[in-house]
Amino acid sequence: MFPKTGRTFLEVETQKDLQIEYASSVASALREELGDTHRAIKTVMSWTGASERTVKNWFAGTSGPSGEHLVAVVRHSDAVFTVFMILSGREQVVAAKKLVDARDALIAMLEIIIDLTD
Repeated sequence: MFPKTGRTFLEVETQKDLQIEYASSVASALREELGDTHRAIKTVMSWTGASERTVKNWFAGTSGPSGEHLVAVVRHSDAVFTVFMILSGREQVVAAKKLVDARDALIAMLEIIIDLTD
């Protein structure tokens, strides 16, 4: 008898639940950010190089982008980036991004105020 060593894997049901949650979360984020139009599908196709059928599946929530496609979508979509970080358990990254975005907005506003008062 050999001792149990190495990695343990999630049960099949748990993995299936995570896949469904991932796909539906990405679909919601894409629809929220881009809408549910053919133009939105074309936009994501241009970001990723994926086929129309593949992108339609992402919008429908039947599957989610993986690998290079996921990187391309996250590069262009703040909503999908946020979903991906939350699903990854990295909420602090989302909070840090919001803080940096707020700082940048404040800097832009201050520059406008300085321009108007000079």
